[in-house]
Formats: sequence, structure tokens, C-alpha cells
Amino acid sequence: MNYTYVVECSDGTLYTGWTNNLEKRIACHNAGKGAKYTRTRRPVTLVYCESFETKEDAMRREYAIKQMSRKEKEELISK
Repeated sequence: MNYTYVVECSDGTLYTGWTNNLEKRIACHNAGKGAKYTRTRRPVTLVYCESFETKEDAMRREYAIKQMSRKEKEELISK
């Protein structure tokens, strides 16, 4: 399974990514070994995720979410 996820950083910003191991990826972000963006904004909290059969589908969804405004992302998260 592949996942597209959104985490909220300690400074209130949102970071979107994709992975094939969600628990491990969140742990990496919180250990400072994840994305460069999240390294200085720890800890991060998972606030949204979707699962996909293929990596390509997860990457497409990640791109689509990254194109959203903050308000649209907040609406997505709240559903």
C-alpha cells in the first residue's frame, strides 16, 4: 500500500508527502531524518492520509494536495 499524507508541524505549517510505510515515515520526520522542511519544525503530527494501490497514484495525489490553498487543505483535513 502507498500513502499520501499531511502532517502539521510544530509551527502550525502543513507538509504533504507520500510513502509506502506511513508509521516509519512519520517516525523519520520526528527523528529529523525526514524531509528538509520538517527537520526544524519538529515534532510533526499526522493530520490526514489516503491510501493507494500504486506509488504513481499516491504521487499524483500528493501533487494535487500541494497545489491546494491552505484553506482547501484545512477543509480536506476536517472531513
